[in-house]
Amino acid sequence: MQKKGDTIRFTQPPCILSYAAIGGKKEAEGPLADAFDLLVTDSRCGEKTWEKAESDFARYGLETALKKARLQPDLLDAVFAGDLQCQCTASAYTMRGFDVPYLGLYGACSTMAEGLALASCMVAGGMMRHAAAMSSSHFCAAERQFRTPLDYGGKRTPTAQWTVTGAGCAIVAPDGGLPYVRGVTFGRVRDYEIKDINNMGAAMAPAACETIVRYFKDTGEDPKSFDAIYTGDLGLVGSDLLLQLLDQAGLPLRNHKDCGLIVYDRETQNVQAGGSGAGCSATVLCCHILPALRAGQLKRVLFLSTGALMSQTTFLQGESIPGIAHLVELSAGLPEEDENRAGQPGAAANQAAKAAANALQRQEKEGAAQ
Repeated sequence: MQKKGDTIRFTQPPCILSYAAIGGKKEAEGPLADAFDLLVTDSRCGEKTWEKAESDFARYGLETALKKARLQPDLLDAVFAGDLQCQCTASAYTMRGFDVPYLGLYGACSTMAEGLALASCMVAGGMMRHAAAMSSSHFCAAERQFRTPLDYGGKRTPTAQWTVTGAGCAIVAPDGGLPYVRGVTFGRVRDYEIKDINNMGAAMAPAACETIVRYFKDTGEDPKSFDAIYTGDLGLVGSDLLLQLLDQAGLPLRNHKDCGLIVYDRETQNVQAGGSGAGCSATVLCCHILPALRAGQLKRVLFLSTGALMSQTTFLQGESIPGIAHLVELSAGLPEEDENRAGQPGAAANQAAKAAANALQRQEKEGAAQ
């Protein structure tokens, strides 16, 4: 492995052996419906509570990924998993049924990229043979926990996003074919004093900008070398803000896509600014991005999950909402197959990366002065 700045590149990239996406009723009505491994239209999955139902979604995701990889659970060295419930109970209760080392993560909606990045590092470093990354969310459970119970009947604002009911799971191994995990960039917490709990996109966009800028600064890559740069769940508001921030940083993107705008049809599904939740980027990754890489429809992509790190307590105390974004570089080929090698970008890429780095340094100095 090679590390520069916040970015780790793998000299022997691990592969994603299998993956699975589980969706709920709303997801079954969306544009990706046919791509999910399983759709459960009963939001309670036959359980008494939405919280228990979310554990079922996560369990279905892990079981399906294991089945597709033809692995028994005891062959997993660890499961990196998290969700939006207090103390990650959806993931923890899921893992009661698996006698496997469990590492619970709370990165909010950034959890899938965080888990995939950690699993990839452990496998690439030879510490693990098979590691799973998993994340889930449930619309009803999240609304009850973070905003207002559904029975309240509150009107949703145009900036609000719809929490995905679903789970995604990916299993990382040192070999087994494409797609490959080429590198990761771990994010830093950024807080731009957003306090509106119904505007998660604005809270998370600055962190996404920071992580993208740092990746290109660390690697010297050209954004044009990627088929797409996916963010997790910025939605319409956050995506527009992200592109504005990147333009200001001297790193304009023309190949950006957001999972929150892919999983639902905003015109017909009444989801306001788009999708959100820890299951948003997880399901889009596992039913849309990874299959496209395996099929050769995509060659290289960057995948970022973005998270808002508040709690229901800090929100009620009037605190602002910190954000974070973790990045995973994915490809359908190995480094030697690239036409554009890392560290050999064109003049335009060099200029953009330099400008972005200078802008980032100015921001850090201004923050230190304050």
